[in-house]
Amino acid sequence: MTAPHIVRLDPPSTPGGVDFPRPDRLERGNPRRETWSLYESADGQMTAGIWACEVGRWRIVFPADKDEYFFVLEGHVRLHDLQGGFTDVRAGQGAVIPGGFEGAFEVLEPVRKHFVVVERR
Repeated sequence: MTAPHIVRLDPPSTPGGVDFPRPDRLERGNPRRETWSLYESADGQMTAGIWACEVGRWRIVFPADKDEYFFVLEGHVRLHDLQGGFTDVRAGQGAVIPGGFEGAFEVLEPVRKHFVVVERR
């Protein structure tokens, strides 16, 4: 067995995986999203990487067993909850989307962020 090693989340030099929000969840725009998965734990319960997205808004529903920590490198996002409140996260700030969260994810300025997703199975 090889010893674990540190994984840096360096800016990628190759294209990431591209996707778009599901049409049934779109609220504004149809933003192009690009994901670079740079680490996955051996048990598959944690992933980390870099994510970039254009301006737009879509509904999100996090399963109870999934949490995401992210840190915005550039841009501005707003997370809307179902009660009408929202949380802004700008470059230089981080946030956690807890399991069970439902609401909307809005990109107000093109964003690039580090992310860590933990799924407890």
